[in-house]
Amino acid sequence: MPIITMDKKQSYILRFNEIDKNDVALVGGKNASLGEMAQNLSEKGVNIPDGFALTSKAYWYYLKYNKIDNEIVKILAGLNAEDIVELQKRGGKIRQLILNSKFPQDLEKEIKQYYQELSKKYQTENVEVAVRSSATAEDLPSASFAGQHESYLNIKGEKDLLSAIKKCISSLFTNRAIAY
Repeated sequence: MPIITMDKKQSYILRFNEIDKNDVALVGGKNASLGEMAQNLSEKGVNIPDGFALTSKAYWYYLKYNKIDNEIVKILAGLNAEDIVELQKRGGKIRQLILNSKFPQDLEKEIKQYYQELSKKYQTENVEVAVRSSATAEDLPSASFAGQHESYLNIKGEKDLLSAIKKCISSLFTNRAIAY
């Protein structure tokens, strides 16, 4: 049974046991599937690694806090995705904006807290985790973004975790993803 302490839609982070297939708009398809497996297969003896997901609310908070949400819209305005040079230039600019931005202090603290709890659960000082994008529109019946966003494996430690999260966010704006 999931442990839910507040309205999911208000959360920046949710544990896998708090999400399921109905939460694709909140945590993306991959994360919703992980939550579904954690809730339904763990009790049957299938070993599902535990973890957590940043929500779409955390994503928007990060962009708005750094005042880059509107900047991204401006950068993409009028883009002809067939103009490869312009696509590369604008995509690179957006990725750099994201990578050069800072986490809001409360969000960074919450990410670290969840990571420390996960490390404690696995009795490891800095448990290795995978950081994967799970865009909320990547696995729709009419479209699939499969393989277009970055994944980072064997991430260990808070600093590397935060860096990998930024890289995943920026990978939502790869040239290929923008063109798609």
